[in-house]
Amino acid sequence: MSDVIICPNCQSDLTYQNDNLMTCSQCFHEWDPAAVVTVVETVAAEAVLKVLDANGNELVDGDSVIVIKDLPVKGQLRPVKAGTKVKNIRLAEGDHNIDCRIDGFGAMGLKSEFVRKA
Repeated sequence: MSDVIICPNCQSDLTYQNDNLMTCSQCFHEWDPAAVVTVVETVAAEAVLKVLDANGNELVDGDSVIVIKDLPVKGQLRPVKAGTKVKNIRLAEGDHNIDCRIDGFGAMGLKSEFVRKA
């Protein structure tokens, strides 16, 4: 018997081949197995989050960065000064793509265009 192909719609292993297509006996979903592999590979390639600093260097989780501009902080009287070193960053999706903890300010999000890799 051939390898079992799982339905991409309902994750059932009760599938069978119908001409060039695979068919699920549970949800009756039909698909081309070659096309599903291509889509999965494409999604996996796009899932990698790529964040660049102000100089174009790629940042990864755990890097240390240096703030290159005074940044005002809501609810604080003083800004985060240029030259402040931030250790152990975490990359995130969204407008503020760096999550970090800054001494004296606490946890906050930074935009990557205002930091450079240390």
